[in-house]
Amino acid sequence: MDDPYKILGVDKSASDAEIKKAYRKLAKKYHPDLNPSDKNAEAKFQEISAANDLLGDPEKRARYDRGEIDASGAEKPEYQYYKQYGGRPGAQQYSAGGDFDDLGDIFSQMFGQRGGAGPRGAGGQRFDMKGGDARYHLAVDFLDAVNGNPQRIVLPDGSSLEVKIPQGIKDGQTIRLKGKGQPGIGAGPPGDAYVEIEVRPHKTFRREGNDIVVDVPISFDEAVLGGKIDVPTIDGRVRVNVPAGASSGQTLRLKGKGVKPRKGKTGDQRCVLKIVMPKKIDDDLKAFAESWRKDHAYNPRENM
Repeated sequence: MDDPYKILGVDKSASDAEIKKAYRKLAKKYHPDLNPSDKNAEAKFQEISAANDLLGDPEKRARYDRGEIDASGAEKPEYQYYKQYGGRPGAQQYSAGGDFDDLGDIFSQMFGQRGGAGPRGAGGQRFDMKGGDARYHLAVDFLDAVNGNPQRIVLPDGSSLEVKIPQGIKDGQTIRLKGKGQPGIGAGPPGDAYVEIEVRPHKTFRREGNDIVVDVPISFDEAVLGGKIDVPTIDGRVRVNVPAGASSGQTLRLKGKGVKPRKGKTGDQRCVLKIVMPKKIDDDLKAFAESWRKDHAYNPRENM
């Protein structure tokens, strides 16, 4: 992979927030769901995802900047061997006074051996190590997050991974997928994958805690006379009774129609009424309003 900073279009001095903002902007632009059958966009998405996996993890970013891992996130062999085995019993300590042709000579001295194949430490003893963790970002539709619908995430190598979304997950929460990270060394187990969830906003619903809030438009006559209307919920449409004389801002509560988290209390749905006048005021409505105002005028702002 090329320089991850260049891929995300940020400087090496960029803050964590700037890196996250740059990644989200590019991820939305090149996401495969928004660019079906576009192989170039898919490849670009994989590239920026890999760059974010590296730079989005403060520890990995610091190690990359120090040259301990490469752009793919893999630990450079010479550093890994030294860190794991340079100070173990039976291994000679590295000294800078020797005359070495290359790094292989350094580690031959450090491990007390020359040559050999496979992940081996001092005296040719095999070593095992857990694989590194991987970090991903997944944008999920509002209702998929609320209802806990499973998703698939595209990995940097082009493969995909199914992610079980916990019901009621919130924006910014992270899911841990045990054993789905980088492969281990030797007989070491693989690392874990951490998936940060971004919940996309919905055109109708918004979430406040475990409550769902919906702005419900009502007509002038519905506000005056009241009546039953259809209202959307996260589980489908329901009939709601609007009381006569309803005002804009008045809230109707639907018990138990909010988010149902795996743990905790189920929320409610709050329907905030909003009186919407017709786009065109015809002569009949205008004449009625003028006649009604003569004998029934009132000031709704008298308490302001």
